[in-house]
Amino acid sequence: MDNPALGASPSRTQEVSRGVLWPLSGFSIDTLPEWLIWIVLVVEVGVRIAVLGIIPGNRRPATAMAWLLAIFFIPAIALPLFLLIGTNKLSRRRQDRQRVINEALLKATSHMDLTDHLLACGEQLRGTITLNRNLGAFPIHEGNHLRLLGEYEDAFEWMVEAIDSAQEYVHVLFYIMGDDPHYAGPVFDAMERAADRGVTVRLLYDHMGTMRVKGYRRLRRRLKASRIQHHAVLPVRPLKRRFSRLDLRNHRKIVVVDGERALTGSTNLIEPHYHRPSAVRSGRRWVELNVVASGPVVTGLDIVFASDWYTETEENIAERLGIDLQEDEDARGGSLVQVVPSGPGFPDENNLRLFNDLLYNAVHRVVICTPYLVPDDSLLYAVTGAAHRGVEVTLLVSERADQAVVHHAQQSYYEGLLEAGVRIHRYPAPDVLHAKFMLIDQDTMVIGSSNMDMRSFSLNLEVTLLIIDAAMVEQTDAVLAQYMEVSRPLTLEQWRQRPLRVRYLDNVCRLTAGLQ
Repeated sequence: MDNPALGASPSRTQEVSRGVLWPLSGFSIDTLPEWLIWIVLVVEVGVRIAVLGIIPGNRRPATAMAWLLAIFFIPAIALPLFLLIGTNKLSRRRQDRQRVINEALLKATSHMDLTDHLLACGEQLRGTITLNRNLGAFPIHEGNHLRLLGEYEDAFEWMVEAIDSAQEYVHVLFYIMGDDPHYAGPVFDAMERAADRGVTVRLLYDHMGTMRVKGYRRLRRRLKASRIQHHAVLPVRPLKRRFSRLDLRNHRKIVVVDGERALTGSTNLIEPHYHRPSAVRSGRRWVELNVVASGPVVTGLDIVFASDWYTETEENIAERLGIDLQEDEDARGGSLVQVVPSGPGFPDENNLRLFNDLLYNAVHRVVICTPYLVPDDSLLYAVTGAAHRGVEVTLLVSERADQAVVHHAQQSYYEGLLEAGVRIHRYPAPDVLHAKFMLIDQDTMVIGSSNMDMRSFSLNLEVTLLIIDAAMVEQTDAVLAQYMEVSRPLTLEQWRQRPLRVRYLDNVCRLTAGLQ
């Protein structure tokens, strides 16, 4: 019998609801009618059963488990978040357009055989080329002439000179843009001059990446007042019917002039402090590395730009590109280069598969220079596996990344890497080493826009160049030597002595890496 002093005892339904429903509801339901509690109970159980069969589909097990744990323990937050950003693929419309482009490219280049130079390479390297061809559709070509631009100002000076020389068209794509009088401003001036003299200037920029920059509205007004054809890529338009995950971004950096000259690499179209007052106060600059090119690689970069233009604007500019596939096929000498596009428009993680393949094929040394290293299990095993089999593996990262969560997530991997024999060097703060390249042995390298993190593998549209050329590797080694001269080595003993609070933050932030 109920004790009047304690009040009426709760019904069996209310007792069950307290044990099951509280995570989803987030509020007390004791006062709800019993019939309503049963409805919520059915929904609660139904949601849990549904997510068990939905979330693991086509996801890494670690990613699926992270989402499931979040939804089971903090569903009121995690479930809406999953519905908002739980899929890492572009819309079906964009994926269909990318597939059409890949099929057309494969058909147009299906007659191209491996060059004699490539046939002299090892069987494993030829396998890497075939992997890239099947995933990203681009063949490999020799006849490319490449040059590194290691100083921040060099890339902007090159862009101004190249755009001022344009006769037919200029194609520009950047993740981040910001106007200023000394760096990006002169590039915008050159684009405006080119457009005014009748050159077709097409400009793409990532909406989310650029809209966060101070002065964005002023830049938009400048572009609208010019003859530059410009579009925001993957625009955030919550009121539009066409919706995709908010953090799917176009992270590529490409400049092509008349189909003859091109630039790609790590830099954005912005001054070296990235318009951040805190960076100006601390003296922090972003350290970049870019490559400028002529030869068949320009065709590949131009096609990547054209595919982004097509998916964003529905305008097919393929026939207006300065492309001569026969000339590309006949090119000889110079560097062997293959363009490798990647991103959520592709069914596979093209850049991750390339990096892993190269790591497993390395014989003597591997150098990884990246601002963000948050690997998935496959990349982590590839890096540590190379070190365990006697390959000299060197990792060069920033002492302090510009994003706190990524900084701590990255640090959570250092102990395991050091234990495996990976040598870690940290570029001194306050600067951010933003260069992105990997060297394999003495004749192979990759360079481009891709970081070594799961965002670049799954969420960002990236472009990477695979280069087979000992002379280019030697050029990059010279830049690397400059970085290493000022960097500080990190030892296992030193790292194990870090404060407990830092270790705790590292491990907590590592959990967020799984929510992709």
